[in-house]
Amino acid sequence: MMQTKPIATRESYGRTLAQLGAENNKVVVLDADLAESTKTCMFQEKFPERHFDCGIAEANMVSIAAGLAAAGMIPFVSSFAMFATGRAYEQIRNSVGYPHLNVKICASHAGISVGEDGATHQCVEDIALMRGIPGMVVVNPADDTEASQAVRALAEYKGPAYLRLGRLAVPVINDPESYHFKLGRAVTLREGKDATVIATGLMVARALEAAEQLAQEGIQVRVVNMHTIKPLDVEAVVSAAKETGCIVTAEEHSVIGGLYSAVCEAMVGAGVSCPVSPVAVMDAFGQSGPANDLLEYYGLTAEAIAQKVRERLAH
Repeated sequence: MMQTKPIATRESYGRTLAQLGAENNKVVVLDADLAESTKTCMFQEKFPERHFDCGIAEANMVSIAAGLAAAGMIPFVSSFAMFATGRAYEQIRNSVGYPHLNVKICASHAGISVGEDGATHQCVEDIALMRGIPGMVVVNPADDTEASQAVRALAEYKGPAYLRLGRLAVPVINDPESYHFKLGRAVTLREGKDATVIATGLMVARALEAAEQLAQEGIQVRVVNMHTIKPLDVEAVVSAAKETGCIVTAEEHSVIGGLYSAVCEAMVGAGVSCPVSPVAVMDAFGQSGPANDLLEYYGLTAEAIAQKVRERLAH
């Protein structure tokens, strides 16, 4: 793991947007009165004429973005995940997804690591909502390096996309000099023959910690970073099932409709049989509290991942 200061992926997003603004005058940014929190303020400072604060009117914001995309611009729409995917779902579905417009929905403050803002502002259903929209790409980067490259990849991709970003600073695990992000292509971070942990977002770093713990016990775990939930890298899932015979998924999202669901669906579709155990939020709302305490409370830890692997291997 890279030894560097932890960085929140929302910071990566804001910084990279500002860079893209200088490189491509078709990039425009829309925000719902949260520019300081989503970090689109970095773009706003440099390109105020291409930054639109739509106020607390997320549905209207998405509709404006659809119009901008139809006119040839590349709009990045920003708000908290709960409001971007929840309050504006109809507009994303009908005004962006249905006509397959080139709009990027970039939602910060996803998951329960929002912390003290509590259940109303935490969102563990967003991946499920977005992956259900036909043609929608869904990306959940693990760290600063990956988030920055994902923003660039989505700017080049023609079509609707959802980018999930976090408030909590997370470890940088990918080397910016050697890492290359590719939509729909999982990254194997560690090889192993006994089991596979397929993780996404901030759980990737925890999966690596779990693999290190298990290595001390003589258990060799493959760690796969599934940064793109849709389109899912089915080949990586099938290979893990066939070669290690045991999979644990790890996500800061509901167990329903996210990574666990996508992995199980892929295996059934491929006709592959393998036990799969989830580390996820188990059909529950979040609550108010410090981010790391909440991750501990909901079992989204390296130890929880390691224990799931132990339990699976014991059967």
